[in-house]
This record gives sequence, structure tokens and C-alpha cells, in this order.
Amino acid sequence: MRSTWQGNAGRSPLQALYESDQFEQSSLQAVHQQRREMLSSVCSRYTRKRRLLQPDDLRHLVVDDAHGLLYCYVPKVACTNWKRVMMVLTGQGKYRDPLEIPAHEAHVPSNLRTLSEYSVPEINSRLRTYLKFLFVREPFERLVSAYRNKFTLSYNTAFHKRYGTKIIRRHRREPSARALERGDDVRFEEFVYYLLDPRTQQEEPFNEHWERVHSLCHPCVIHYDMVGKYETLAEDANYILQLVGADASVKFPASSKTRTTDGMTAQFFQDISPFYQRRLFNLYKMDYLLFNYSIPSYLRIR
Repeated sequence: MRSTWQGNAGRSPLQALYESDQFEQSSLQAVHQQRREMLSSVCSRYTRKRRLLQPDDLRHLVVDDAHGLLYCYVPKVACTNWKRVMMVLTGQGKYRDPLEIPAHEAHVPSNLRTLSEYSVPEINSRLRTYLKFLFVREPFERLVSAYRNKFTLSYNTAFHKRYGTKIIRRHRREPSARALERGDDVRFEEFVYYLLDPRTQQEEPFNEHWERVHSLCHPCVIHYDMVGKYETLAEDANYILQLVGADASVKFPASSKTRTTDGMTAQFFQDISPFYQRRLFNLYKMDYLLFNYSIPSYLRIR
């Protein structure tokens, strides 16, 4: 029995839907077709050797067997709300309104099954027949959002201890004893140095909150039917729920939090030198290419 996967081949479930009379051609349909074509084009251009996936590579793919759905969650791209929606879809009536589910409960691993928990034949079957989707976001906007959430909020003490103390120890000159102990005042510049430090990935993989999307979801191996974008979150989310035949009462929650914007992201990069801007862009370059994001105008790397 094989223990690795090469993704899925043949006619996708989305193609089957489109070939039926259930959905008319629409501008939104065309947008998603363009996103898939861009993904395929970049993958063929930059991926020389097709890698084989291991079970650990499938931990971010949430399974909904009732609706034939696979969702690859990406932290800082509305993944809390998508997990809430997936709990409603898979909960057999236990949950009705996604917003009634506390945020912390949405992240409890036992509340949702991931593809890594299935047997090899079950994995292959689902990759071949289920509708597969992910949501992406402008890479540096997502990165700044992760920094703000994990390093500037007082309640994230686990991240301060786990990562903040290490970042300060390695990348701050003459840190105070308090900073070394608490790790709760990491500067964005120090966070950038940490990401670019060769020791970081030699010691362990990136945390999922700043790991590249292509490393979390493997879009050049798994052929996603839908690539939703944070910038068009509401319409993409509702379109996907419509495609899978979700109950009309299941609505994707409207975001009420103050989100990290392009202008806010630009402010964080003001004090990052062109040299480090260029290195950081190269680190996240594949996500920019795969998901068709332009080089930010505030970067001084040209």
C-alpha cells in the first residue's frame, strides 16, 4: 500500500458541477477559473520535481464527508470563521450558527477531522472526488497580521515565551533581563530578522501563522478547485457554500474585527531596509506568484 500521495487526477468535482445545468456561467466562475489557471501555470514553471506528500502534509486539510468538501486552512486568512462554518456543516445539527461557536472551540483539534487521520485509500478517494478549496491573502499583509496578533497583544503569553524570548535573545543588542524573560515586546524588525535567520528553519519548521501558504496547502500537488481570496472573502465564501449545496441558513460570518490593511502593512515596512525587504520578499515569493499578488508598491526593492 502506498503511503504517499501525488494529488488527484482526472475530472474534478467542480468540472462535473459546471458541466451540469445547475450553475450558469458567471463572472465569478470566470474569476475562479483564472485563479486555477494561474496556479497551474506557476506550478508548471517553478516546480521541477513533483514531490510526494506525507501524512503530516495533510494536517491542514479539514474534511467534511457530508458535503464532499476539503478545506485547507491558513491562519490569518479567516480560518477561525471557516472552521466555525465547517463545524456547522459537519456537526449533524449540533451547531446552527457559526458565530455561536466560541473562537477557541473552533481550534480544538478534536472538533474537526483532518485528511491526515484517514487511511491511504480513503485519502486518495477524497482527493480525487471532493471539492477542494483554500483561502489566501496578500502575503505581507498576512505576515503583519500574524505579528500584530502574536507579538503585540498582552494575552498571547504562550507565543511571547515560545518565540518572543528566542527572537529577543538572538536579534536584540543588550536586551534587558525583563525582555529576555517575558518576550512580550518583539519589534517587527526583530521578527523579520528571525524569519530570515538560517538557524530558524534549520531548528524547526515555521509556525503555521507565518508559514508560506504553498508549504501549508501544497497547491502544486493537490489540485484545488477553488482559490478564495481574503480580499473578496464574503462573495467567495458564499459561492463555495452554494456550490457544495450547504443549507441556505448556513451563512459565512461577517468580519467585525479591525483587520490589517495595506496601508498599515506599509507602515511596518518603513523601517525595514531595502536589503531585508528584498530577502523577505524572496522568502514569500512563491505565494506572491501562485496567487497572483503584485509586488507591494511600498517596497524599495526595484
